[in-house]
Amino acid sequence: MLERRCEWRGIGFRLDAVGLGEQLDPSAHDLLYIGGGQDRDQRLCAHDLAEVKRDAIHEAADRGAIVLAVCGGFQLLGHAYEMGDEQLPGLGLVDLRTVREEGPRLIGNVAIEVELAGDRRVLAGFENHGGRTHLGTGERPLGRVIRGHGNNGRDRGEGVRRGNVIGTYLHGPLLPKNAWFADWLIATATGVEALDPLDDALERAAHAEACRAAGLEAAAHVKKG
Repeated sequence: MLERRCEWRGIGFRLDAVGLGEQLDPSAHDLLYIGGGQDRDQRLCAHDLAEVKRDAIHEAADRGAIVLAVCGGFQLLGHAYEMGDEQLPGLGLVDLRTVREEGPRLIGNVAIEVELAGDRRVLAGFENHGGRTHLGTGERPLGRVIRGHGNNGRDRGEGVRRGNVIGTYLHGPLLPKNAWFADWLIATATGVEALDPLDDALERAAHAEACRAAGLEAAAHVKKG
């Protein structure tokens, strides 16, 4: 979706995949995306991120590149993911820990209120995670849970944001249901202050449907003034 929305605006786009064991050039990218997966895949990626790519990702984040981590990737942004007697290493980009606690998985449609660039908007998606994520005292969540479980089902926080490092449990899929967020990522990554408008009738309908699925009648968009 990022590629298509850039192309429609005449913005150049290049996608590079960096696999297991491959080095990451910390100066080559404007946005780094870390996705999720099953436990076996997450174990492989956790050790690769911590042992091969950690320093480069920290360097990229320090110079202002966006790091977007979703679900399993979000869990690996912090210090560790504790899965019973096993502990997966994290990247240490933010102060958080994730623990596989007793109890049901946190599953369902979710909507959160986020504030980005002076706008308060609703980010809608789907969550499905067994881990409970707990932020350190100096961290702030990406948003406030309106509907759904969020990081741990208790503190009403969802995700994490420290500068341009963003983690979230929302997928299902995240960007097609929230075109405004995709545009924020593009504008922030490229430094373009005002993106050319697009015909987003279908994108707005997808966002409205995701909000309704989470139990909201309408998606709020409040401009701070």
